[in-house]
Amino acid sequence: MQLDHASPRAKTVRIRASRLASGWAASGVRIGFGVIWLIDAFLKWRPSFRSSFIEQLQGAAQGQPGWLAPWFRWTASLVHPHAALFAYSTAVAETALGLALVFGIARKTTYLCGAGYSLLIWATAEGFGGPYSAGATDIGTSIIYVVVFLSLLALNARSGPSPHSLDAKIERRWPKWRLVAEAGAHVITREQPAA
Repeated sequence: MQLDHASPRAKTVRIRASRLASGWAASGVRIGFGVIWLIDAFLKWRPSFRSSFIEQLQGAAQGQPGWLAPWFRWTASLVHPHAALFAYSTAVAETALGLALVFGIARKTTYLCGAGYSLLIWATAEGFGGPYSAGATDIGTSIIYVVVFLSLLALNARSGPSPHSLDAKIERRWPKWRLVAEAGAHVITREQPAA
């Protein structure tokens, strides 16, 4: 059995270095994912997306099992009369998610909203990734986005407040901002001077 005889100060430095490294990693993943969302949002702002919005929803219903037909009929009947509104709303939502990810604004809320939004896209426009028939090789991208958003939430809970985000600046001025920005209970403690 080997005892660690390092000073408490050395242990604190190692812990800080570990948190800083994991903070940079989490921020890098978050920013990279945000860039992906911004590219996707750019494509949603193009006229071709708006003109084919209904066809994409109807295409997702093709080949689905009969028990899912009411879901797809209801979705189409909801969207069809207001297709342009839903197309623009999609572009706005994806732009907002991308910017929030890149700049690190309301991270916890962004991760939860992003996971819910991605699940909605997977259940509608991607047709739950199906139909699952012989030769099917893909479950859809949006369900993977759900996993990435939830992983970012877990990283946020593990690594704590991110100094590489606008949230850090906002939290210094308004500490209650942590409720929308931080996952997990992170206690801020002041270091005791060495005796």
